[in-house]
Amino acid sequence: MITGQALLVFFREKVRKPISYRDLTTQLGLRAGEKKSIKSVLRELVGRGEIVRTRKGLYGLPDEMSLVTGYFEANRDGYGFVISEKAGERDIFVAGRNAMGAMHNDRVVVRVENRERRDGRIIRILDRAHARITGVLQINRTASFIIPKTRSIPFDLYVAPQDRLTARDGDAVVAEIVAFPTDKRPASARVVKILAAPRSPQEEVEGIIDEFHLPRRFPHEVLEEAKALHSGASSIAEGVRGLRRKDLRALNTVTIDGERAKDFDDAVSVCKMGDGFRLWVHIADVGFFVPWDSELDVEARKRGTSVYFPDRVVPMLPKELSEDLCSLKPHADRFAFTVEMEFDDGGIRRQVSFYPSVINSNARMTYTSVRKILIDKDGTERSKYAALIPDFEVMEILCCLVKTQRMKRGSLDFDLPEPEVLLDLQGNPEAILRAERNLAHMMIEEFMIAANEAVAEYLEGIMAPNLYRIHEAPDPLKVEEIARTLASMGIIRHRRLLKPADVSGLLRQLRGGPEEPVFHALVLRSLKQARYSPVNIGHFGLASASYSHFTSPIRRYPDLVTHRILREVLTKKRLSDKRIQQLNALLPDIAFMSSRMERQADDAERTVLNAMRVWFMKDKVGRVFSGSIVTVTAFGLKVRLHEMYVEGFLHVSAMTDDYYRLDEQRLCLNGLNGGKRFAVGQEIKVRIVRVDMVEREIVLGL
Repeated sequence: MITGQALLVFFREKVRKPISYRDLTTQLGLRAGEKKSIKSVLRELVGRGEIVRTRKGLYGLPDEMSLVTGYFEANRDGYGFVISEKAGERDIFVAGRNAMGAMHNDRVVVRVENRERRDGRIIRILDRAHARITGVLQINRTASFIIPKTRSIPFDLYVAPQDRLTARDGDAVVAEIVAFPTDKRPASARVVKILAAPRSPQEEVEGIIDEFHLPRRFPHEVLEEAKALHSGASSIAEGVRGLRRKDLRALNTVTIDGERAKDFDDAVSVCKMGDGFRLWVHIADVGFFVPWDSELDVEARKRGTSVYFPDRVVPMLPKELSEDLCSLKPHADRFAFTVEMEFDDGGIRRQVSFYPSVINSNARMTYTSVRKILIDKDGTERSKYAALIPDFEVMEILCCLVKTQRMKRGSLDFDLPEPEVLLDLQGNPEAILRAERNLAHMMIEEFMIAANEAVAEYLEGIMAPNLYRIHEAPDPLKVEEIARTLASMGIIRHRRLLKPADVSGLLRQLRGGPEEPVFHALVLRSLKQARYSPVNIGHFGLASASYSHFTSPIRRYPDLVTHRILREVLTKKRLSDKRIQQLNALLPDIAFMSSRMERQADDAERTVLNAMRVWFMKDKVGRVFSGSIVTVTAFGLKVRLHEMYVEGFLHVSAMTDDYYRLDEQRLCLNGLNGGKRFAVGQEIKVRIVRVDMVEREIVLGL
């Protein structure tokens, strides 16, 4: 039987033009009994977008037919971009009239109609991202429609009278999509749940879980498998399926996480040697407990990632594993997968080894506690952890050396602030602060980056299949825009190309200066989103030639995949050709789904943050605050307040003292008559005009 991978190779090497099913079976030399099996293989490849079937029934490779497979990133105004699954390809612009009813995050095939401008037309939708939507029902004399809550769905959905349940005009509802939009008919839906208006932040979060269709509970069979593992944990032998597990319980080992963390993925140990350092990065050995295609694995693959909200977590794995059996809890023997690295005195890695281990963490440390020990020199904290202080001091030195090497090669370091929502006992937002990022955060960050790079480089070096974390360089046209803007500001001489090292150097050069916010905004706007791919093209942001996610298998599915592949390689020494083909067929779909679920999790977390902001600000209407402009658009200004980490929008219609026009190059709004100028980074005083609880927006006035 011909596998999908073998058929793909045949198309790439032998097929020079679109081919019919009959000609294909003839060229392959298939007998009558073999022809049925090839049909199912073709269907699978067409379904994945790796082979395209034309309207005339001919088969061919997408590249040869100016076709690209990817996901559709929709804009609220109807147009969007197709982000190619093929690493290193530029995005393709799709006008609203050419979107064929595609919705945000749908997997599509697009025909590139203008290669220079990268314009295209969607010709097929392979996989729908949305089975349900959340929105507001509107009923008029002639029809009923649902206006989606998600702004990236730019059309309403028709609801037949018999499909409204008992919903009334203006009700918030969850609806199942009955028919997706086409050129000839609108989308239609059926109401399946009526949502009550939230009376508290907790109820708001419940509504957002519905809005993003996040799973509320694990299927029964998944929970049963987790409970069986948990109850049998004490009897699990320390020998692991063909590999000896190294006993590292005598090492000083710590976890360092946030105060509220319960799922401890990683722990570290360190020592100073005569001419360098030795670092052990221990990662929870989730792959030992969750094998391929188990009930736990299938559910984890669907979820893709854990989703973190201020008051709860929607976990990728049940709590029996994520918070206990796999979690590297203190003073308990735990199975780990260890990356042992040796660094010289300059922070350059010179040796690395990987192996399963058993560890026993000496302490569950927090970032705050480590900061008190190393930075504040807090006597109480230093006394409490006196035995570990020499290790923390070695970690500090090694962190600085490793980070210096990363910066030298051109890694970007924006040090972007993140919000932290503090809740009171009732679960209401008590404060929204700029989250502190201290030396302890940096230590763990550097050590995890080093481990991720070491694993990726090893697997790539032996040509084993793997999931890479890739970050493509910005579109050349966007880079050219940055160069033009910086040249107009006198920061650089005009040039067409900025390399990662150039951007990193400019970040250091402009740090603390008036141009820093503008440069940050320009670069961030030009960067693509990092994603997963079985094809490695490097990581632009980290200036890393080879990078994978390995260090968080409790909460990210791609890390678990990389664990399993590394274990197979270490156990068998060499993967068989058949196994390589199996992985090559499996990894593209895992990469696509993991990237999609990561984007959904980011959107959900951002939406909950916006909800917490409006609940926190709803009693502050009329008050005046100082803030800084963080975004400038033709429609107005996004302003971040100084007193709390809250953003609001000042619409240009509220700026009534003049007509304002956007200067895209300098990221500012200029008054046409009075000469006023509002630019990114500028300080400004604003008044809270209105808090829109439905749209989750804070509306500002001057």
